[in-house]
Amino acid sequence: MPIIPDTKDWTWVLSRPCTECGFDARSVTLSEVGDYARANAGIWADVLERADVRQRPDDNTWSPLEYACHVRDVHTLFAERLVLTMTQNDPVFPDWNQDEAAVAGRYAEQDPSLVLRDLTDAAFAAAEAFDGVPDSVADRTGKRGDGAPFTIETLGQYYVHDLVHHAWDVTHDRD
Repeated sequence: MPIIPDTKDWTWVLSRPCTECGFDARSVTLSEVGDYARANAGIWADVLERADVRQRPDDNTWSPLEYACHVRDVHTLFAERLVLTMTQNDPVFPDWNQDEAAVAGRYAEQDPSLVLRDLTDAAFAAAEAFDGVPDSVADRTGKRGDGAPFTIETLGQYYVHDLVHHAWDVTHDRD
């Protein structure tokens, strides 16, 4: 069952700390993005082994499994956007609707052990891609279909916030 789509423009996390998770994406340097991606991948093993992995906390919030599927896809998405920004002049990123992806990908029905494997593989691939970016091109630009502009550095910061925030989503209320 789909949840109410999140229609917020989260690009504000590039100018101030997140009011929900508290993370300040501005503190992330381009050279740290890969380390954040690899470290974040490590939290999902425990999450995906939980007895409540398929349980939504309410009708408007994804289950831990659905969040893990989303994070897996986020790794791939940001690696693709990085490649576009590195290989094209000011590309417009293809639109991606996370809520449609969750329904089409049947996130709630996926096998947690396969999700963990794929999430880890995608995290390490994205980390490697970001690790390979020389500082001299950190200011190359691209933009989302809605016109939101990114440099490679802010793309990395936005990506890291997404990872940190979703880890917070599935761990902040745990005993």
